[in-house]
Amino acid sequence: MKFVVLEPISIVIGIVKNTAGEIFITRRHENLHQGGLWEFAGGKVEKGETLDAALARELKEEIGIDVIQSAPLIRLRHVYADRTVQLHVFLITQFNGEPQSQSGQEWAWIKIEALDNYTFPAANRAILTALRLPPYYAILNDDSGDLLSNLKHLLAQNIKLIQARLKNLTASQVHDFLSVAYPLCRENGAWLLLNSGSAKAFEMTSDGVHLTSHDLLAMNTQPENLRWLSASCHNLSELKHAEKIGVDFVVLAPVLTTQTHPDVEPLGWDVFSKWVAECNIPVYALGGVSKTDLQMANHFGGQGIAGIRTFF
Repeated sequence: MKFVVLEPISIVIGIVKNTAGEIFITRRHENLHQGGLWEFAGGKVEKGETLDAALARELKEEIGIDVIQSAPLIRLRHVYADRTVQLHVFLITQFNGEPQSQSGQEWAWIKIEALDNYTFPAANRAILTALRLPPYYAILNDDSGDLLSNLKHLLAQNIKLIQARLKNLTASQVHDFLSVAYPLCRENGAWLLLNSGSAKAFEMTSDGVHLTSHDLLAMNTQPENLRWLSASCHNLSELKHAEKIGVDFVVLAPVLTTQTHPDVEPLGWDVFSKWVAECNIPVYALGGVSKTDLQMANHFGGQGIAGIRTFF
């Protein structure tokens, strides 16, 4: 039997964000497939059309705006029995016109943190996660000087997502640090995750747990009662496992050559891009990257930049 490999159907989606930090959403008509659910504007890329051109056309047709500035947010691939759909999701931060549905749909401007109160198609879960995540993910190591001073240094840079990797501390020491660090992060609007290699990581007060690759592969289901679950990945099978168990986001490393492990062969941006395209979760680039590589990471499908020395 001969199988025909179908070309992916490309879809562009535009997440329109205003200066108040609100996201524009519309509600599908009840008589349509998945009627009543909320969605973002977008549609199919026509033959010979670039992604930018398709995005501009779809947003003009659907919500009546002209796109001025857009940036990649996430790429998703959904494989069905009869077709493969590739979603190219963009964040629109500058536009002309007042968005409103051109087909009579209900529409609304909603704060990002309130989007969980609206029901979207299941396939949009990763998009909603990517919207909530910041561009930088800082790793706070317990062997890199004074922990509290380093934490304050990160918060002073307006870093909103931090992992505390406290593998050399006792449970009591981890507890004492978090008793100060966690309220400090809350005051600054930052999320603080605890590395799973830290003592009693799942019992400590934090915003979630970051799994080592070893702990990731040992886990078959997502733990309950965690605001965030992230993981470290180094190959495609680890990425696939993270997606399977419902990890919210991952770091993929090493993308470039690092000072700490100069003999380890880096993935490079091409491999990074290829693997990111095969999983439907936000991915941060880690290893040898700097804050100035953010645009590069976004271009290749990444959520942003993660690092230790990157922020010091």
